[in-house]
Amino acid sequence: MSKQTEYVARLPDAKGQLHFPQDEHDIWQALYERQLDNLPKFACTEYQEGLKKLALCDDRIPQLTEIDKVLLDCTGWRTAAVPALISFEKFFALLANKEFPVATFIRSKDEFDYLREPDIFHEVFGHCPLLTNPSFAHFSHIYGKLGLAASKEDRVFLARLYWFTVEFGLIQKSDNSLEIYGGGILSSPGETLYAMGSTPEIRPFNLLDVLRTPYRIDIMQPVYYAIDSIEYLDEIVKMDIMGAVAEAKKLGLFEPLFEPKSKAS
Repeated sequence: MSKQTEYVARLPDAKGQLHFPQDEHDIWQALYERQLDNLPKFACTEYQEGLKKLALCDDRIPQLTEIDKVLLDCTGWRTAAVPALISFEKFFALLANKEFPVATFIRSKDEFDYLREPDIFHEVFGHCPLLTNPSFAHFSHIYGKLGLAASKEDRVFLARLYWFTVEFGLIQKSDNSLEIYGGGILSSPGETLYAMGSTPEIRPFNLLDVLRTPYRIDIMQPVYYAIDSIEYLDEIVKMDIMGAVAEAKKLGLFEPLFEPKSKAS
């Protein structure tokens, strides 16, 4: 997770407050307004309820201290300001301590539709509403504890579980309709419409399959995995996740459904 970034994070002041220039608040407002029409149609109910609890402003980037008050009351979580991309070790340690890392910068206008690295809109708007939900919060906590204790090799497999749930997870209802709970989709207007369209393949969640599915971070996803409700995350944490990781390592990865990233890109 620790890579070079083109963004410059805003550092909190002595009171824990973040200060952004007006043009960055304008980007937040534009992103918020673009997604607002999509949420009632595509976002899962639990996400929409969490968004109401957070009461995010649509015209400015919120302070993390405002988010923390709500999360602490709902599930005992809080945010943790981080400068940019962080190491797996730091990421898992924060989740294991019920702290959700929030990179304190916002994307540029040319990355509105798809973001290659998580910004404050992705983290706060995409993920924090569901951290008010006990099932999602518990899954994130257990995931962090597993990752903290895992080997470097095993963490690569665990990253796929996070990718296809917390980041790009879908819910498929009994009537086959789809809802979004993955923050990577919910924070991207472009990926929201793409995921709800006819292009990607939707597969039922299977732990071993998820762990064996390769992905690329810089493209729209060719495949998503769907659970039947947000409460199913409680069932996943009861599974032998690390046993499934060991089995996935033996079996190897599926053939990717995308072209390899060119050396020039």
